[in-house]
Amino acid sequence: MLQELCYELKSVITEGKVLTEEPMSRHTSFQIGGPADLFVQPATGEEVREAIRLAKKVQVPFFVVGNGSNLLVSDDGFRGMILQIGRNLQEITVEGNEIHAEAGALLSRVARTALEHGLTGMEFAAGIPGSLGGAVAMNAGAYGGEMKDILTEVEVLTPEGERKVLTLDELELAYRHSCIFEKNYIVLSAHLHLGEGDKDAIRNRMDELARARREKQPLEFPSAGSTFKRPEGYFAGKLIQDAGLKGYTVGGAQVSEKHSGFVVNCGGATAEEVLFLIRQVQKKVKDQFGVTMEPEVRMVGFTDPF
Repeated sequence: MLQELCYELKSVITEGKVLTEEPMSRHTSFQIGGPADLFVQPATGEEVREAIRLAKKVQVPFFVVGNGSNLLVSDDGFRGMILQIGRNLQEITVEGNEIHAEAGALLSRVARTALEHGLTGMEFAAGIPGSLGGAVAMNAGAYGGEMKDILTEVEVLTPEGERKVLTLDELELAYRHSCIFEKNYIVLSAHLHLGEGDKDAIRNRMDELARARREKQPLEFPSAGSTFKRPEGYFAGKLIQDAGLKGYTVGGAQVSEKHSGFVVNCGGATAEEVLFLIRQVQKKVKDQFGVTMEPEVRMVGFTDPF
């Protein structure tokens, strides 16, 4: 099936790429992950649609990724097709206070485009390492801002292969949540509405947030950003620190000594080490404080991570 799919993919993915046995460690911010049987980088929305159609036709599992900044991929890799919407599909256009961008555009690049046009409202996103598509799906946010504050509509590909435009209400955005994953939609592009602002003020705010990130977050190590969602009424990092787990290490994986809300790859960490560490954090916080820690990181290629 895989050989047949690979052959057919190469006949329709003419602008993008089709790779075999591609190490996922090359495509995740954790720098962890075994090989994907097939790794496809479509260049257009039509190539996305065709890749999904062909995978379904021969019943090969597939998983869609963006910039790989919020993933932990199994050491065994992924048996099936990884569809990366990140290297391509990056067009950004601006008209007045509106920005339209394709799902593969880096959120930081969209934020810089807003700055260049004197548009305010995206400052919070300038340091988030993910793609626009992933940010929409997760309702990414930081420093008091969230995607739901600036989104107006999103174009998606449905499981049936139809292109559909979702309004803000239809996206069902909440804390680190949208309907995208639940309904198996694939984000193709998004419209953002921003306000008019002063370029110097926008740049100063971005610089201020960048300094805060450098001072507080372990950017010197590979990670997937904040490892856990914020439990209602608590801060994840404080709970982990209060549980005595700051600096807790399993092999090459560590609860950051700089910010306990981050699990980092200190060097050569395996996915199994990261996963074991996450489970231990969950157990110890639950035992001590009765609080359930839900991972924010998405798990790929595991049979039963939790």
